[in-house]
Amino acid sequence: MKTVILDGQTLNPGDNPWAPIEGIHPVTVYEKTQDEDIIPRSKEADILLTNKTPLTRETLKQLPNLKYIGVLATGYDVVDIKAAAELGIPVTNTPGYANNAVPEHVFALIFECYRQISLHSEQVKQGEWGKNGQFCFWNTPQRELGGKTLGIIGFGNTGNNVARIANAFGMNILAYAPRPKPLPDYDNFSFAELNEVLEKSDIITLHCPLTADTKHIINEQSLALMKHDAVLINTARGPLIDEAAVAKALNEGTLGGLAVDVVSDEPIAKDHPFLSTPNTFITPHLAWATIEARKALMQIAADNITAFLNGTPQNVVNGVTGK
Repeated sequence: MKTVILDGQTLNPGDNPWAPIEGIHPVTVYEKTQDEDIIPRSKEADILLTNKTPLTRETLKQLPNLKYIGVLATGYDVVDIKAAAELGIPVTNTPGYANNAVPEHVFALIFECYRQISLHSEQVKQGEWGKNGQFCFWNTPQRELGGKTLGIIGFGNTGNNVARIANAFGMNILAYAPRPKPLPDYDNFSFAELNEVLEKSDIITLHCPLTADTKHIINEQSLALMKHDAVLINTARGPLIDEAAVAKALNEGTLGGLAVDVVSDEPIAKDHPFLSTPNTFITPHLAWATIEARKALMQIAADNITAFLNGTPQNVVNGVTGK
């Protein structure tokens, strides 16, 4: 069995050894793979692991030895799972590894929007507190989370854990889930249709997978339903939002704020509209990247491979159990 990892640098930049996967059998690791190198590096592989390196239908058709694809992420939109299913290749993802990391980052972004801590810290260092002459000062509105309504679009592991933290802050929670989900055991929570979530929420956070149905789920029409002072958070996938429509709403003051950890094309382009829109906070796709989460991801990926080799595949996203 030959295992190839096409883009391992982000999972293990040097602090997260490949031991759990290498302990199964030898592995070839590439830090990053350009499009033109995908087939040459993959053609002998039985097991192929990818994070953001795309595996299209045309690519998969040229990999006759391939028996298994593991996505080193929860989202698996980088793989044509339909084509893989037609070729009899199971595709797995790694759910649950960031159950703490991403929800915690969501609230870091929310607090930045509501309290702008980094701005005020810099202003203190620049002497603004001293110039003020008072025991306190603030240059942006200061808001509390208690009693606010948090709208969660998508209610898998991450959405559920975001709701758990929101409950601890005394927030009211509305969640949109296209498929039935268990109801959490606290009173200030309810499931709602998408339009109701958009209309009633003070803060909206996205936690749905990127599919044909969810691409641009936040668009001109959905923005028109939202409160003009609402804050939008996206730590899931960039294309969930129509970036041009969101930028327009921010510039026109019909959206209160935006905090994103992802954009449609990464890394972010120099002319991206979010770099100049007001009330906008951007982090460089690091919500998932705590050392604890990356170690958990590594172990889940290794467990997925072992389960596949044992004939009991787990976390399969395309319905194929073996080739």
